[in-house]
Amino acid sequence: MEHMDEPGVSSEPNDPLRMRISDADRHEVAEALRRAAGEGRLDFDELDERLESAYAAKIYADLAPILADLPEEAPRLPATTGGAVPAAAPRIGAGVGEVSQFNTSTTIMGGVTRKGVWQVGARHTALALMGGVDIDLREVVFSERETEIVANAVMGGIDIVINARTKVIVDGVGIMGDFSQARDRVPPTLDEGSPVVRVKGIALMGAVTVVRKQMPGEPRPSCRPRRNPPLPPGPQLDHG
Repeated sequence: MEHMDEPGVSSEPNDPLRMRISDADRHEVAEALRRAAGEGRLDFDELDERLESAYAAKIYADLAPILADLPEEAPRLPATTGGAVPAAAPRIGAGVGEVSQFNTSTTIMGGVTRKGVWQVGARHTALALMGGVDIDLREVVFSERETEIVANAVMGGIDIVINARTKVIVDGVGIMGDFSQARDRVPPTLDEGSPVVRVKGIALMGAVTVVRKQMPGEPRPSCRPRRNPPLPPGPQLDHG
């Protein structure tokens, strides 16, 4: 990305807006964009475009046009605060504009998908009977600090996706099936403000799977192959 001179941004090397940003900064800006979309300030096309720009940003100046038309509660740049981008509060609680709330996800020999910005209540019931249910909680607005998802799959499958900042407790039963949490695709980054999701239910000749993934629009973490350490030298043989 070309770092064009923004209005009010100097070209001095010690200018705070010329400083390199961290992954945490990108995540906080992305959270602000998703809150703005949940409040109806951005449509989905604008959200996708700005998320792509946020994750491609290299310095704070790259974030200026992304946040310029958002209200004061959005993360501020160093030029206006003199510090790093503050942590965003978890999106928990009602009153987030025109976000739809879903308390059930049911399919019989079909499919149901919940993804994007939506609101989940304190309890969500999912049933997949010879079908599939996809519940993506990465951009969800939680009504409560703790959410219970009752997932029952009968000869079907239920996939639940969470982000790095959500704590999950999986406590289901597999009967000739599988009820489990898959290997994390990204490492968890939990704190005392993290929402809690409890997943329970039954997988009867089916599968309920919970997996932690990166946020939509966020590049996948690079997987570098591990280099095997060099083998120690073997014993020297005397051929004399």
